[in-house]
Amino acid sequence: MNDTFIFAEDTKDDTPVLATKWKILVVDDEPEVHNITRLVLSDFSFENGSVEFNSAFSAKEAKQIMLETDEQFAVALVDVVMETNHAGLEFVKWVREELNNHQIRLILRTGQPGEAPEESVIRDYDINDYKNKTELTALRLKTSIYSSLRSYRDIVTIDKHRQGLEKIIAASSEFIACDTLPQFASTILKQVVLVLGIDEEEIICCAAATDTAQQNYKVNILAINHYNEKGCFNDADEILTEEVNSRLKQALRIKQSVNEKDYFVGYFTTKRGSENLLYVSHQQHLEPVQHSLLEFFANNIAVAYENLKLRDTVKESQKELSYIIGEAVEMRSKETGSHVRRVACASYMLAINIGIPEHQAEMIKLASPLHDVGKVGIPDAILNKAGKHTAQEWEIMQTHSMIGYEMLAKSDNPILKLGATIAHQHHEKWDGSGYPQGLKANQIDIAARITALADVFDALGSRRCYKEAWSIRQILDLLAQQRGKHFEPKLVDALLENIDDFIQLRRDYPDPN
Repeated sequence: MNDTFIFAEDTKDDTPVLATKWKILVVDDEPEVHNITRLVLSDFSFENGSVEFNSAFSAKEAKQIMLETDEQFAVALVDVVMETNHAGLEFVKWVREELNNHQIRLILRTGQPGEAPEESVIRDYDINDYKNKTELTALRLKTSIYSSLRSYRDIVTIDKHRQGLEKIIAASSEFIACDTLPQFASTILKQVVLVLGIDEEEIICCAAATDTAQQNYKVNILAINHYNEKGCFNDADEILTEEVNSRLKQALRIKQSVNEKDYFVGYFTTKRGSENLLYVSHQQHLEPVQHSLLEFFANNIAVAYENLKLRDTVKESQKELSYIIGEAVEMRSKETGSHVRRVACASYMLAINIGIPEHQAEMIKLASPLHDVGKVGIPDAILNKAGKHTAQEWEIMQTHSMIGYEMLAKSDNPILKLGATIAHQHHEKWDGSGYPQGLKANQIDIAARITALADVFDALGSRRCYKEAWSIRQILDLLAQQRGKHFEPKLVDALLENIDDFIQLRRDYPDPN
């Protein structure tokens, strides 16, 4: 099966963009300088954008304008001598050091070059050009503005790439931390919003595609932030219109990314051959820098998703292995393998009900089927004895907890290590009267305390070679009696408060007739 990601959204990019009008700040105490500058540049155009002037007649006024204006100035033409002999130089220093603005291009202009020698000013101040007003002809002014705007454009582009790549790196960390596919899908939505600065209410969808070899695929949406009134995903047909599907099919057919003015389809294949798409549409034109960021982002999503699927496969394999081992032990003791599955599910439910985090609860679920693995070391005559054990037989029977621990404890696998702890401690009791160590209360690992209750609850309701199945009333009475003795009180309370859910497990995993 080939897996494909599809995201569709109408974005609103709130990162700094190259404006259709280039904002220029003229800072000079002579009104005539403002008028001449506007006149000379009245027909000026750069990359299909005109210039927009803002005037300040002192360094103080220029600071106020820059603090109050949300939009970015591309160039500032700054006089050196204004309210003080070095007001322009102080303004330049303020812009770079206090305002921390290193994108704006600063051009110093002076009519009194003796007040600020050119060599020392260029050396000591972070400016981009220095002009004597008497030498600044119309052509030279335009040349200086062209050069400055090109520099500003390139700096903004580089900075947007840097910010975008930082967000992609952060997003990759988020993906790596995901444990489940639903969690991964939710993370995708959040990270697409962060990387592109889009409106969360715009369309974003994630899907899987198959049968691409036949030039046909079925879309399976994994995540989308457009819901209907019932809180469910909208129908895929409402989101993936004929136009969107056509664009996706084109990328799958030509097996490469598609870059258009108002949409982007990123196409990637991983080393394992899965095909992945990232689709983004925008009511306005997408910038080249946005295409580049999406290209990187889609590749990271594809790799992260494939790694998560592999982790899921490994986890499922570990779970099945735990069940198989547990069931093999149960079969040897002439009991049903359904018992270990019910114990696993009951352990997970108990863990969740008392507030244990999802990841830890899942670990307990995977490890709990190994609680009786040590029974493989108990002779059949003792293990399957119908009557009551003798004192010597009971002593041998009790060794299964230590045998199970020794079998599993040497492994570095976290599930087997937790299984070793459960095997060792699941016969300990809350009041300290259990075995093999006589541990008490919180000295017993929480996973073992949980498994012990899940195991006894299910075993009492099951037929064994030495007893018939108990009724639910008998089981509840015993649990009430053993609350605070055999079992931790809060665990018994959690089970009794959700008793219907635990009873349902026997219907979900019945014993064979």
